[in-house]
Amino acid sequence: MSTTTLLTGRGLVESPRWHDGRLYFSDWSAGEVLAVGLDGRSEVVARVRSLPLCAAWRPDGRLLIVSSADGKLLRLEPDGSLVTQADLGSRGTWNDIVIDGRGNSYVNGAGFDPTAGEAPKPGSVFLVTPDGQVREVAGDIAFPNGMAVTADNSTLIVADSYRHCLVAFDIAADGGLSGRRVWADLGVGTPDGIAVDLENAVWYADVPNKRCARVAEGGEVRQVVELDRGGFACALGGPGRTTLFVTAAEWRGMGQAEMVAPGSGQVVMTSVEVPGAGWP
Repeated sequence: MSTTTLLTGRGLVESPRWHDGRLYFSDWSAGEVLAVGLDGRSEVVARVRSLPLCAAWRPDGRLLIVSSADGKLLRLEPDGSLVTQADLGSRGTWNDIVIDGRGNSYVNGAGFDPTAGEAPKPGSVFLVTPDGQVREVAGDIAFPNGMAVTADNSTLIVADSYRHCLVAFDIAADGGLSGRRVWADLGVGTPDGIAVDLENAVWYADVPNKRCARVAEGGEVRQVVELDRGGFACALGGPGRTTLFVTAAEWRGMGQAEMVAPGSGQVVMTSVEVPGAGWP
C-alpha cells in the first residue's frame, strides 16, 4: 500500500485524531497540538510543554489533552485557554488517552520514566469520568501505549508495546474494566498508537519495524503499510473514514537528547477499504 505525505518537517509526532474535517495531532518535540486539513494547511491549536502529549475529543466537542509533566488532564476552551479537567496525580509517566461514546476518558501510563533511564515497571489504565473523578481500572501492562474503543462501547483495546500484544477488556456500564484477555499476539510487532475499523480489526503503528499493520482478533495480519521511518500512531478519518493517517519520524532512541531526528516527523496517508469505527 503506497502513501502520500500530508505534512512534513515536524518532530516526534503522535496522537492523530480525526475531528470535524481535519486531523489533529501532537508534536511532542515542539510541545504543540496541531490541526491539518486535507489540503496540507496546518495551525497550532494548543501549546503544552509536556512529554508525552496526547489528546482526544469528548462527545461535546471539547478537546482533552494529557499534560504528563504536571499530571493534569487539560480541557481546551473555545477561547483557546486550557483549564484542568482532572488531576491525574503522580503515578508514573502519563501517556495515551481515548474517550468513548459515553464521555468516559481512559488515560494510561507507564510505571516508570523511560526518558530518565528508570528500570521498567508495569503501568496501568485509569478511568476519568466526565465529572473529573479518577480511578485505576486495569494494571500490569508492561508498557501501555495506544488505546481504542469499539463502536458499541463494549471493548477497550490497549497496546502493550513491551509484551508485543494487544490486550482487550470488557467495558461495564460505569466505565469499569473486566474480562482481560490477549486480543492479539503480534510476535515481533511492537504496537504504539492504534485505531479500530468497522470489521473490528485494529491498525497499529510500529516504530522499530517501520510500518503500520492491520490485524484481526487473534493476530492474523490483514494489511501492511510499509514506511521509511518509525510509525508512531495512526487514525482512520477523512470522508467516510476511509483514509488511514500515520504519524511517523526517524527514531533515534529513548536515551538520546532528541529521540527523533529533527524535522523528520511527518503525517502520511493512504486509502483503505474498511472504514474506521469507534474511538479515537
